[in-house]
Amino acid sequence: MNVHKNARLTARGREWMVGLVASGQTPKAVSEAVGVCPRTVRKWVKRFRTEGVAGLQDRSSRPHRLYRPTPQAIVERIAALRRDRLTGKAIAAELGVSPATVSRVLKRLGLNKFRALEPVEVRRYERDNPGELIHIDIKKLGKFNRVGHRITGDRRGQSNARGIGWEFVHVAIDDASRIAFSKVMKNERQGCAIAFLKAAVAYYASLGVKVERVMTDNGSCYKAFAFRRTCKRLGLKHIRTKPYTPKTNGKAERFIQTALREWAYARAYNTSRQRAAELPNWIHRYNWHRPHGSIGSKSPISRLPLARNNLLRLHS
Repeated sequence: MNVHKNARLTARGREWMVGLVASGQTPKAVSEAVGVCPRTVRKWVKRFRTEGVAGLQDRSSRPHRLYRPTPQAIVERIAALRRDRLTGKAIAAELGVSPATVSRVLKRLGLNKFRALEPVEVRRYERDNPGELIHIDIKKLGKFNRVGHRITGDRRGQSNARGIGWEFVHVAIDDASRIAFSKVMKNERQGCAIAFLKAAVAYYASLGVKVERVMTDNGSCYKAFAFRRTCKRLGLKHIRTKPYTPKTNGKAERFIQTALREWAYARAYNTSRQRAAELPNWIHRYNWHRPHGSIGSKSPISRLPLARNNLLRLHS
């Protein structure tokens, strides 16, 4: 229930007030105790007697019948002119009605903003086979040596934990299967980026998946000649996203959000070292057991051509 900020009574309060009257107290005495007028008390008592508890809920302030409502023909003309990209004042001048009427009608029709006329098209794509493309990205996380204020809510003593440094979570996710791989590295420079790429390719190979392409953003570590040479040696085609369009690498971005929610911030770790040690366990749950919403609530590993039982024996 959307209660007005200055409301004296909620539905529960009204029920309590009606109960006081039913117990024998007078409406005047109840009104003084509750802080409303006796007329209000009698109104809610009457509604309770006629409609029961349901009568104590809020009602719309809209009248049952409108005085001189806007004709349907005018409403349809307002909608048609709006789809021709006319402003509210221009429509009002065209039809000879007030701008307030036009504004009210457009809001009711959901056309009060121009973007409603051209809804954003969500273009989703997905590779046909596992390994055709993996997305790689990096998330920077602060190190800590005590439980932080995000969990405890207490910022006292936080200055002692400052300056401890950062760690960088490198992530990879397969476009077709959503199988993920992640490691905590000491930095985001080309050396760690290359080491992670090799580890990711080896991980997917252990599942019988040959990586063909890798997509990254335009970070300096991915633009380095050494990273380019590594991709060539591994037989990978390197694709970089268009500048300032993170949605191109959206699967990696979305996976990072999930990892933060379900791993990094899911519990109160005593130290960042303990948090990093938990990452492989969470990755295993994500790949093998966690239902994924984008693939029919199945686990990512179920999308591999190799039978799941064989994979379980392989990783047992």
